[in-house]
Amino acid sequence: MTTRVVTDKVRFSFCNVCSPRRNEFNGKDEFSTQILVAKSDTTTVAALKDAARAALATKWGDKVPTKVRNPMRDGDTETKGDGSALGPEYKHHFFMTVKSSKRPGIIDSSGVELLGLDDVASGDWGRVSLNAYAYDAAGNKGVSFGLNNVQLMSKGESLGGGRPSAAADFGVATSTTAAPVAETVADDDNW
Repeated sequence: MTTRVVTDKVRFSFCNVCSPRRNEFNGKDEFSTQILVAKSDTTTVAALKDAARAALATKWGDKVPTKVRNPMRDGDTETKGDGSALGPEYKHHFFMTVKSSKRPGIIDSSGVELLGLDDVASGDWGRVSLNAYAYDAAGNKGVSFGLNNVQLMSKGESLGGGRPSAAADFGVATSTTAAPVAETVADDDNW
């Protein structure tokens, strides 16, 4: 069994893969995202579970602790910290946070490298390459997934915190070329 997984299409939430974000618990800058995996994607779900089992076996052999933290959470039953339901995008999905201390490789669906700070955002769809690893730290035992690479498949509707585009705010149709600006010469005597 392998601990490496390349997912099928997932959705990104709390996405910080293009630039790092400070982890409030450990004080380190990390690249991270939550991935939402459709429960109907049985191939990816099975691959993630197999990789998690392989990571546990690698760390503890046949003596895996009875209570270990599972990184895959159920979007249909999990709630926010205040007890309220998660957003509708979590319904019928498993979700988990994946992260790396180094910037992941990021490409588009054609294999072109993406370097912009806003190229991949929450709500977008893509694939990820992950490695499962087991941990035993500060009394916590479990499995996590490290983020290796990201492939952006398609842009999606922003998930919270996004701002509308300038074109949307001002009701302007977008264009790939800028309209020429009429140049006027001011008469210095008529201020």
